[in-house]
Amino acid sequence: MVITYLDRICISVAGPRIQEALAISPIAWGWVTGGFTLAYAIFEVPSGSLGDRIGPRLVLTRIVLWWSAFTAFTGLATSYYPLVAIRFLFGMGEAGAFPNASIAISRWFPIRERGRAFGLTLMSSQMGGALAPLLVVPIQAAYGWRASFFVFALLGVLWSAVWYVWFRDSPAQMQGVSDAELAETSHLTAETHRAIPWRRLLSSPNLWTVMGVGFCYVYSHAFFQSWFHTYLVKAHGYREKDLLLSSLPFLVGAVGNIAGGLASAYAVRQVGLKKGRCGIGFAGLTVAAVAVAAALIHPQWLVSLLLLSLAYGAICFQQPSLFAACLDIGRENAGATVGAMNTACQAGSFLAAVLFGYLVQYTGTYEAPLIPMAVLLAVGAALWLKVDPRKALLESA
Repeated sequence: MVITYLDRICISVAGPRIQEALAISPIAWGWVTGGFTLAYAIFEVPSGSLGDRIGPRLVLTRIVLWWSAFTAFTGLATSYYPLVAIRFLFGMGEAGAFPNASIAISRWFPIRERGRAFGLTLMSSQMGGALAPLLVVPIQAAYGWRASFFVFALLGVLWSAVWYVWFRDSPAQMQGVSDAELAETSHLTAETHRAIPWRRLLSSPNLWTVMGVGFCYVYSHAFFQSWFHTYLVKAHGYREKDLLLSSLPFLVGAVGNIAGGLASAYAVRQVGLKKGRCGIGFAGLTVAAVAVAAALIHPQWLVSLLLLSLAYGAICFQQPSLFAACLDIGRENAGATVGAMNTACQAGSFLAAVLFGYLVQYTGTYEAPLIPMAVLLAVGAALWLKVDPRKALLESA
């Protein structure tokens, strides 16, 4: 998860330099970032379903090797159209990372532990986002923007080798696992997988509601991955060295992820599965909507940074509950369910990446794109109240 966001946020941090070097307009930059999310959305479900069938060990090895190659290719791009193609292929390869990580969690952790497990893994992704500016800014200041992509590509290759040698798809396949853990997880193995009846699943209001939550929150979440660093430079006059402050939202997001995971686990024990999961989700997106709206009202550079960091932290606070809810309702088809949810997420991300550029171009301000962010976060909060993690998809279809 650290390397996932390190490689993904790298292009956002380097964005101002790349746009200047390759003469890319705001609208064109939206298609650079949107190309990634479009491919990511298209290939989420196939990659998640593949993990359900053959296990996350092989699929995640392929995914990380693929995206590492296209991280390096990003550093080789010399013009606009090759860069768009590279980022599309990057997204194609990275699709399925979160669904397959979710499959690993579903096979290694019982239901009561999954909120905390997701809190820890999602926190790790935010640490990658926080590290990105701290590493990219000094590297590109010393060696140019291309060098950071080559360095980060190597990290993914090294991780893939370690993962493939060490990890196993279930506790039963791993040496040294205790008898107590084997007994607790014996019913979570891959043998329970069955073919996915998509027609029935897509008639489930529960699935569409979860997907709606994903679309709404990731529309805003994508801003921090694609446009945040350009926004700081263009809207608030940040210089390159000031971009070190852009780590703040991801640090707050890391705290939000782990706090949300712990809160989800506690709330489920105290008030039950539905109130526990949905209460955390509603609270997180409500706070995020209010914080983004406040950033619009008070656009002073430091206050805006603090409010947007709060918004991002609140978004991350509800994330573990949403991923855990996908496992709750997906059961043996956890990878495909997370894939479907993440497809909706990436649809929101694609729309945000592209629409941001057009809004900037036609309004002349970098503040205007914050308005739909606040609205969709409020809609996402309302949708959380309709999710029912107690109902498996096939039962509720």
